[in-house]
Amino acid sequence: MDIRELKLIANKNRQRIIEMLHASKSGHPGGSLSVVEIVTAIYEIAVDFSQKDRCRVVLSKGHTVPAVYAELAQKGIIAEKDLLTLRKYGSPLQGHPAVTRIPEVDASTGLLGQGLSTGVGMALAKRMKGDDHNVFVICGDGEMTEGQNYEALAQAAAYKLDRLAMFLDLNRICLNDFTDKILPLGDLAAKIRSFGWRVVEIDGHDMEQVANAVEMCIENRGTPICIVCNTSKGKGVSFMEDNPAWHGGVMTDEQYCTAMEELKKQREAI
Repeated sequence: MDIRELKLIANKNRQRIIEMLHASKSGHPGGSLSVVEIVTAIYEIAVDFSQKDRCRVVLSKGHTVPAVYAELAQKGIIAEKDLLTLRKYGSPLQGHPAVTRIPEVDASTGLLGQGLSTGVGMALAKRMKGDDHNVFVICGDGEMTEGQNYEALAQAAAYKLDRLAMFLDLNRICLNDFTDKILPLGDLAAKIRSFGWRVVEIDGHDMEQVANAVEMCIENRGTPICIVCNTSKGKGVSFMEDNPAWHGGVMTDEQYCTAMEELKKQREAI
């Protein structure tokens, strides 16, 4: 799949996210939009749902699951019309990933800071089974305040889990403010590297860089790998970008129309 096609899918996924969240009148637009290139590239390049043993994806920052639902709609696993049931009573599209509702979701997440540990367990299990497929874990920078992540980093390096790939969505905002104002995280790339991981820093919205990073993870050997993705919260929608107010937030009808119009213009420019 070429980079232009991946860009077009990412743009469509952003439109799906806006439509879902406008219909639900709740959710987390900022972080969902910041992980779009990451989620799109991982699923389009690495995940083959026709395989029994396949690459697995753990969305540690589970509140951004609209990005995953959008991509599963792209794959034909979720019907487009069902996207508008997000967060509604009885819908399988819960506000956080739930394996009991959608089997193609590989891990139920929501309690931040636990996804990387889940990924370590999955990677160990794959090694024991002789399964060489990757486990991709998508983490947020805000959840890197959780101590459990650093236990997982140490364990993954100790076991040389080279099929474990962590994508860190470094959008520098968590909850209602910038991470540096809530709890400064320092140089996360250097911290992760100090545990014995291979660390690569990229522009998390440059699809070519993200796609190359996914391929790099597939080919990686010897140590676990972390891709630090510099991103913008709310990417693609001008009034949401780098604005802590859009960690959550409900769009008015006017804001919804503005967001969709901006995304359509971006599509035309691809």
